[in-house]
Amino acid sequence: MSSPAPPPTPATSPGGPDDGAASPLATEQAHLAASRAALRAMRAETEALDISDVAANWVNAEVLAAEIEQRIKALADLSGTPLFFGRLDFEHPLDGRDGSGEHGHRFYIGRRHVHDGNGDPMVIDWRAPVSQPFYRATKKDPQDVALRRRFGYDGGELTAYEDEHLTDPAEAEQASELLQREIEKPRVGPMRDIVATIQPEQDELVRAPLSGTVCVQGAPGTGKTAVGLHRVAFLLYAHRERLARSGTLVIGPNRSFLRYIEQVLPTLGELEVKQATVGELVGRVEVRGTDDAVAAGIKGDARMAEVLRRAVRAGVRMPEEGIVVVRGSRRWRVSAGQLTELVRELLDRDIRYGAAREALPQRIAHTVLVQMERAGEAPDDRVQNAVARMPVVKALVKDVLPPVDPAKLVMRLLSDADFLAAQADGVLDAGEQRAILWERPPRGLRSVRWSAADAVLIDEAHDLVERTGSLGHVVLDEAQDLSPMQYRAVGRRCSTGSATILGDIAQGTTPWATDSWESALTHLGKADGQVEELTTGFRVPRAVIAYASRLLPAIAPGLKEATSIRDAAGSFEIRPVPGDAGDEAVVAACREALEREGSIGLIAADGRLPALAGALTAAGLPFLAPGDETSTGSRLTLVPSSLAKGLEYDYVVLDEPAAVVAGEPDHRTGLRRLYVCLTRAVSGLTITHTQPLPAELG
Repeated sequence: MSSPAPPPTPATSPGGPDDGAASPLATEQAHLAASRAALRAMRAETEALDISDVAANWVNAEVLAAEIEQRIKALADLSGTPLFFGRLDFEHPLDGRDGSGEHGHRFYIGRRHVHDGNGDPMVIDWRAPVSQPFYRATKKDPQDVALRRRFGYDGGELTAYEDEHLTDPAEAEQASELLQREIEKPRVGPMRDIVATIQPEQDELVRAPLSGTVCVQGAPGTGKTAVGLHRVAFLLYAHRERLARSGTLVIGPNRSFLRYIEQVLPTLGELEVKQATVGELVGRVEVRGTDDAVAAGIKGDARMAEVLRRAVRAGVRMPEEGIVVVRGSRRWRVSAGQLTELVRELLDRDIRYGAAREALPQRIAHTVLVQMERAGEAPDDRVQNAVARMPVVKALVKDVLPPVDPAKLVMRLLSDADFLAAQADGVLDAGEQRAILWERPPRGLRSVRWSAADAVLIDEAHDLVERTGSLGHVVLDEAQDLSPMQYRAVGRRCSTGSATILGDIAQGTTPWATDSWESALTHLGKADGQVEELTTGFRVPRAVIAYASRLLPAIAPGLKEATSIRDAAGSFEIRPVPGDAGDEAVVAACREALEREGSIGLIAADGRLPALAGALTAAGLPFLAPGDETSTGSRLTLVPSSLAKGLEYDYVVLDEPAAVVAGEPDHRTGLRRLYVCLTRAVSGLTITHTQPLPAELG
């Protein structure tokens, strides 16, 4: 690290000569100003494009106009966001052989590409190949980097820099103070990107090939969510045209979580990535009901896929009589045996039910055409299509392969004991069948109070009838909480694409939470996915993660204990209080936290929220709900423990750990929920309790 000694004066443009007339900091500030001016010029040039006579028709014109509009939005200069955050000086000029297409030896690394009026790069996109050494070069493996410079910012203003001379043997390797400062910035408002602080092990996952599915097992604070979002941004950069056609999707556990992360990709210039929850993904019916844990677990079991497959085919009836097709003065007969053979052939191929219904008329018509040809006629495709559309053929198909409505099918399965028993024979036992049967049959589809698990069953049935469209890449966060049937629903959305799976088995808080990523990947249809583990934390303070890790032997004995590079002394406190002073102690802890800089999350068992909301209101402390945080609103958020997963706050006040555990269906799930709540803090954690702490915490 070269802070005491003045570093080489940087150039005002990549690859240019040093300017000794100005201080290094002033020169870098001048380059920032010039880069921002160049970005504004790039946007103005795009806005001035005249496309009135370019497109061949109005449809192409609309598409082109939309693409230009998106380009204009992507070129917006976010004044509070650093345009570049690093600089690389290579020992030898690059000649483009690395795939960057750039020439020179000095490059500024930033969130997007910026060039001057001559087309020369002023800022290189962090995703470009030439930028990779910024994240991975070390003194042991400098990757031809002589100097790596990091920049410090206050808002959008460049205020500091820090140098590493990677090829200088006299300079010892040290931890970056600017990197540490960036990691420890207060978290106010939505989640921000980590593009300036990506670590080598994270960068390897971010830049993994599109063709492979990557599963990231990450302890709290290891940046797995950020890795997933930055991976999307990288893939869109490296495979723009392909993913523009096939699409990308980020799936989160709930809307609060999605609102929290929704600004990350736009700050990286990616505006078109869609976000959804699993419930929204399978939202073919309105969810108004709930299941108990037993019923939900059975409905979410992968065995239900076989039950549904049988149910879809339950209405198939083999033809008992043949049909006669009349063409002009000729009559052509297809026997019952021939028809049965055609139907069995389609069913044996195990194609989707809807595809079989579409194929059967053509198969029947082809059989008729073979007879015509043997009789000396010369029919063509038009004749075959005409035969396939004949009423007698359509009637036969409707009788043999009757239409299937997925919602009606699932309704019958869950309300008709005899029908369920026939389809679940040898798959679900009698007790399991009783557990998922509705107590009283509904009067019709409109009266059904579908549960979230029912919606997934309908989605499965729909795919058995008609193929679900596949995206190019899907990111699934908090994946440990999905049921096997939910994994199948997600897998259908990337059956011809790839996926990034993010989660932590120790944070699984549903009764059906997975205990094995290998099993989850199999249900997802990506059994060959690569499982990687992140154990180095950058968010949770060392004392906090060590305390929370006391729960690991009880909730996930096979996982490694996470470590943290952060050591916020005095940021962890446990406060036992008398039984009648619990609410007062919570309010006092929140007041103390509000005296510090950053966001505050008051996390409590869901059942405790009304009392705590009343106490905060009476004390004059305004608060927000999860997902409603902004940089200008209240810094205090009241968080139900059921929604804490994936969120982070500078300071956390955790109310009554025993109540958090007791609020779950079983003790192990309760301990996992507590583990989640304990690890939401970035700088400090205060625990208040009137009840004894769980024994597993020691």
